Amino acid sequence: MVIGATGQIGRPTVNALVRDGWEVTAASRGGGRDDDWAEGVRTARLDRADDAALAEVVGDGCDLVVDMVAYGAEHARQLTALADRIGSAVVISSLAVYEDAKGRGFDTLDEPDGFPAYPVPIPETQPTVAPGETSYSSRKAALEHELLGVGDRLPTTLLRAGAIHGPLSPLPRELYFVKRNLDGRGTRVLAHRGESRFHPVSARNIAELIRLAAARPASRVLNAGDPQAPTVREIGAAVDAVMGTTTETVLVDGPPPAPSVGGTPWSVELPLVCDMTAAERELGYRPVVSYAESLPETVEWLCAELAGRDWESAFPLLARAYPDLFDYAAEDAWLRTR
Repeated sequence: MVIGATGQIGRPTVNALVRDGWEVTAASRGGGRDDDWAEGVRTARLDRADDAALAEVVGDGCDLVVDMVAYGAEHARQLTALADRIGSAVVISSLAVYEDAKGRGFDTLDEPDGFPAYPVPIPETQPTVAPGETSYSSRKAALEHELLGVGDRLPTTLLRAGAIHGPLSPLPRELYFVKRNLDGRGTRVLAHRGESRFHPVSARNIAELIRLAAARPASRVLNAGDPQAPTVREIGAAVDAVMGTTTETVLVDGPPPAPSVGGTPWSVELPLVCDMTAAERELGYRPVVSYAESLPETVEWLCAELAGRDWESAFPLLARAYPDLFDYAAEDAWLRTR
């Protein structure tokens, strides 16, 4: 059973599991199906917060549950309550659980000297934030803590994903460059000299990790990332190449030089790059697509989603996270002062 099957990661995951011989039930809030799925894929409506509904879909039992939307201790306990009916699980977590040697992490980003200095790359042995209910990071840590604590009863692979990208993303960072090109912006400003690295991962590569983990059940945590972690400047150049545009890039030392100028959804002052050797060693993982190879379908999807719509209504989650992403007036005002 795949929970969250019609989402960004769920759709390619269903296909990957079917190709591997699994009989798949695709569960989602709407109970829909993807046109690319095989006819044999079953569908089911599921409200993830409804314990009884989840138990009903699991039924007498299933060999594997893949959970795209689990978040917090309560979702972990839903799964562990059904451990006698589930063979193993694969659950999506996040790189946001990591903290550095000084206890800094995603929850301290807005504090003075709060940006974490992670090792490059980050191994799965890096310390994590304390489990809790106060933030995205602490709730993902709580999810992991609960599931790893019952590994003898419910073997679970937790995948700590980086910046997930691809069609159907609710947080499509690539829009930062795509929309600027569509709007004819000939110049862009990048803080930190465009050298920021926030490890991306294609939904298709996550699906491959899920497929491999499903065949090798165990209680473990693994990073989930693409084969490379490109810089922001390299991402912008790659989007330009796909769209056939040429853009002047103004590189700024240090943080954004003015509010709403030079910051991108990948802009970090220190690199966030995950170590993928454990996945290679334990699962035989080999990425199915590179970041550059995946971009054409992402760009095509973004352009189609923007057709006749403003970006805030097309991508409300992105708009809430980055409300000043396209403040062209502020950019132009700063550029005139250079």
